[in-house]
Amino acid sequence: MMSKLTGQSLLDTLSPQFELFEKSLNGQIESTIHQVRKKAFRSLVEKGFPSSKDEEYKFTNLTGVLEKNIHFEQVAPSTKLSAQEINSVQIKDLNAINLIFINGVFSSSLSDNFSQHGVTISTFDEVLKRYPNKIEQHFGKHAHFEHDAFVALNTAFSKTGLFLEIEPDVIVEKPVALYFIGNGTAQQSTYNVRNLITVGKSATVTLIEKFDTIGHEKSFTNVVSEISMAENSNANYFKIENDTEVSYHISNMNVSQARDSHFTANTIALNGAMVRNNLNIRLNGEGCEAHMNGLYVLGGKTHVDNHTEVDHIKPNAYSNELYKGIMDDESKGIFNGKIFVRQDAQKTNAFQSNKNILLTNDATVNTKPQLEIWADDVKCSHGCTTGQLDPDALFYLQARGIKKEKAKAMLLYAFAIDVIQNLTLEPIRDYVEKIIIKRLEK
Repeated sequence: MMSKLTGQSLLDTLSPQFELFEKSLNGQIESTIHQVRKKAFRSLVEKGFPSSKDEEYKFTNLTGVLEKNIHFEQVAPSTKLSAQEINSVQIKDLNAINLIFINGVFSSSLSDNFSQHGVTISTFDEVLKRYPNKIEQHFGKHAHFEHDAFVALNTAFSKTGLFLEIEPDVIVEKPVALYFIGNGTAQQSTYNVRNLITVGKSATVTLIEKFDTIGHEKSFTNVVSEISMAENSNANYFKIENDTEVSYHISNMNVSQARDSHFTANTIALNGAMVRNNLNIRLNGEGCEAHMNGLYVLGGKTHVDNHTEVDHIKPNAYSNELYKGIMDDESKGIFNGKIFVRQDAQKTNAFQSNKNILLTNDATVNTKPQLEIWADDVKCSHGCTTGQLDPDALFYLQARGIKKEKAKAMLLYAFAIDVIQNLTLEPIRDYVEKIIIKRLEK
């Protein structure tokens, strides 16, 4: 008798849902895109979800917590939230193109109208209806469902999300701010979001993602983004997670860079029950640059897992990665960073650093920097540190009349400052600073 797959109860629930999903597609069921969906769901059913024995999910048993906490409902929860509720989670004074998604569904009435020559902002489902070839060009080209069960789940149920296309030489006038908001006022909120973003030659864009849940019910969000960057393009990306204590979130960000392109990612994790961020970057041309900055400031029982992968394919490229964590109470942080330098990627410069501070004996961190090099003319380094606050520095500040909690907050802020200062948009930096300072001074 064959043993049950990991996450079998989830698969048993999802199978009839996929059948209902197919029936809702009407004329799209024979489309090329839906054939990809079917392959993805078949892969998920055959392989199951990851277990704690899976090396990539060794410290994050997301499958187990979903089985215990999330009921994948056949009837989607309400997508109605008031403008006041939406405003409560938005970043103040941020001059951006605000796009609101409630339970993954785009809300045109709550979002900004925007028009700029050379910029197409639409939704996954709308473009699929009108210009299916545009979706086919990019869908599944950078995020591969064979490698991750949650990418397979997302691919199978892909219908909503952002479609952003920027033509060559266009600079998008304002940042594009995506607010993904779960309505947990009456029942659990579960949704998949698929974002497809193409940045043309010598084009520039700034993207912001923020995740929140309104209400006290549990939520699960599964996001997959595929970003394709053409030659000499530039993209800045900010991700802010400050969700509820009963929210579960996984994202897979997949970036493909062409020659001389520049990509910068800033990932800030502040709250949530369990958060998993996968950031995968392929440097496919010479002269590419990738910068990854991450900060996780955790309390309670929050669990945050950052997995990064940078793949240097061609020579003369540069990547730099700095992740810092502050763990309080019974929180848990995980960092697993991989750098691959392929045989043809001579003259590569690749650097990676992860530093952590534990504030209690019950807080934990697991860190695993990895570096695999097949080229011989490179400059690469990686490392990690974990410790506590310097008692001498704390004593020094107290000896000068600064109260202990204030002194502690000052030292922790100084620890985090080199990540915070990379938040080049002032409203985002102010938003993050206020939350962190308030938490550190408690």
